[in-house]
Amino acid sequence: MTRLRDRAAAGRLLAERLRDYAGRDDLIVLALPRGGVPVAYEIARALGAPMDVFVVRKLGVPGHEELALGAIATGGTRLLNKALVESLGLPAEWLEAIDAKERRELERRERAYRGERPPPDLAGRTVILVDDGMATGSTMLAAVHAVRREGPARVVVAVPVADPDVCERLRPEADHVVCALTPKPLNAVGVWYENFSQTSDEEVRELLAKAQLPEPAELAEPVRPLAGAPDDYAPLLERATAARFVLLGEASHGTHEFYRERAELTRRLIAEAGFTLVAVEADWPDAYRVNRFVRRASDDADAEEALADFRRFPAWMWRNTEVAEFVAWLRDWNDGLPAGTPQAGFYGLDLYSLYTSMEAVVEYLDRVDPEAAARARERYACFDQFGRDPQVYAYETGVAGAEPCEQEAVEQLLELQDSAAELASQNGHLGEDGRFYAEQNARLVANAERYYRAVFRGGVESWNLRDRHMAETLYALAEHLERAHGPVKAVVWAHNSHLGDARATELGQAGELNLGQLVREGNGRRALLAGFTTYSGTVTAARDWGAPAEQRRVRPALGGSWEELFHERGGASFLLNAHEVEGRRLERAIGVVYRPETERLSHYFHARLADQFDAVIHIDETTALEPLERTSTWETPELPETYPFGV
Repeated sequence: MTRLRDRAAAGRLLAERLRDYAGRDDLIVLALPRGGVPVAYEIARALGAPMDVFVVRKLGVPGHEELALGAIATGGTRLLNKALVESLGLPAEWLEAIDAKERRELERRERAYRGERPPPDLAGRTVILVDDGMATGSTMLAAVHAVRREGPARVVVAVPVADPDVCERLRPEADHVVCALTPKPLNAVGVWYENFSQTSDEEVRELLAKAQLPEPAELAEPVRPLAGAPDDYAPLLERATAARFVLLGEASHGTHEFYRERAELTRRLIAEAGFTLVAVEADWPDAYRVNRFVRRASDDADAEEALADFRRFPAWMWRNTEVAEFVAWLRDWNDGLPAGTPQAGFYGLDLYSLYTSMEAVVEYLDRVDPEAAARARERYACFDQFGRDPQVYAYETGVAGAEPCEQEAVEQLLELQDSAAELASQNGHLGEDGRFYAEQNARLVANAERYYRAVFRGGVESWNLRDRHMAETLYALAEHLERAHGPVKAVVWAHNSHLGDARATELGQAGELNLGQLVREGNGRRALLAGFTTYSGTVTAARDWGAPAEQRRVRPALGGSWEELFHERGGASFLLNAHEVEGRRLERAIGVVYRPETERLSHYFHARLADQFDAVIHIDETTALEPLERTSTWETPELPETYPFGV
């Protein structure tokens, strides 16, 4: 059975098991100090819930303190095993002396951890009780009984590791019991951690302070006109400031206004709210070149040169004037920071760079471990028989019956992960960032290999693999950066179809999931999902996959769509609190290909906007995004359908 790395990793593991509780307004996470606090902190952060401590002190039999007469707990509750007290014949004054001694220690810990804050009100709430493990379960059982006296609606017990018999004994006492690891024999809780160092009172106080985040405010106004004023987005920025992940969408991959407004919101989140991670729907190695540029770690002369690796169709998604301007700003921002201040970075989440990522893994290993590089070449040589076209690999392995390279890709990833510490310590000029970059490329190869095989099988599998990879990459990035700089807040750029909660759409009903859903499930109210819509205008898009970019005319939105409803409101541009709108309507999604001749079939799906997004930015009339390479095809806009008569 795999051991847990440390208490924080244990908390993240439990958070995944508890994700159905994310976003509940009645939720509170209570840690049994001290060891339960780092575990509970990760759970509370992931579920978007407040966290506090729940102190329990056992009342031990004199001379046999491991034998519990009962317990006292936060709030003054005392529980006694009356049968044991009577069988031992303990005088009342002995019992009161034991109680007084433990109560003094309980009060000391309460003051040390909580200061002057009163204990939380648990009445009617869903309470998750967390410890770092259970050997006998006596402390947790006392905590459950004490919490029950406060009148909660539901009591959940969550521990990373426990004796399986103890877990079973707790099930009748709690409404839900989650024991992540249940080894038999347990021997001791600490055996199942790689790092089980003692948690200090100071660490408890620090984590409690970090957990006291401001509650995100709802958008103050249902509809707010956007007039180009500095405070246009004030309600959205206030809500975003309290979030850990802010996801900013787009209704097409080629609309100037979507890119412009998204970049402006991101600038303000970086400058005013301390966001340092910008993660975009782009290939990992191509975006990492940009990341090196904005951190002054490359030889690229300017933003356009830093974007040069974006050669794969559709290059205009990232090689455009708006992104180049934002990248240049990001470089200037970092240049102006005081020494030692965490810089903002630019990273890719997507998985299309199968062959480029293989090359990046080998190139990294050539520098730090030539023997490991030789093994990587041998493994990745499995892909050579299919050329450099992933579509060929997809067809041959997914349909024609060729042996896939899954084992080789996974073995290479595992070897990199196993040698992580050693590689990070070698060649200081590469260090931890270089190792992480290589490991992420290896992860991408393994996931992309599965993705391309799934493409030819049809259904939702390939889509789900891709969005799971994006979520996995986002979390891996945040964790990597947090190890160096502490808590990280991220802005994500991707299409509405990736960032709006899939569960609110007909696509979700068909089995699709997406990045927005996964982030919202894992972070609750600490995730903010904002979409963009438009009624009509022009868009940079191709007529077919791989075709040249053109300025295409966007037809007026269909009747029965959200876009039509917003158009009829009469506002050219506005910010909408999505939770204020009811019902299910059509929603338009234009990717890199626009087919107006099959508009309804190709570009619309039904969605409940109130559940899909937290906020929507509607810009009624929009214009085409300007590529850095303006071809003659793009320079000649598509004629209106009513040309030459104008009607």
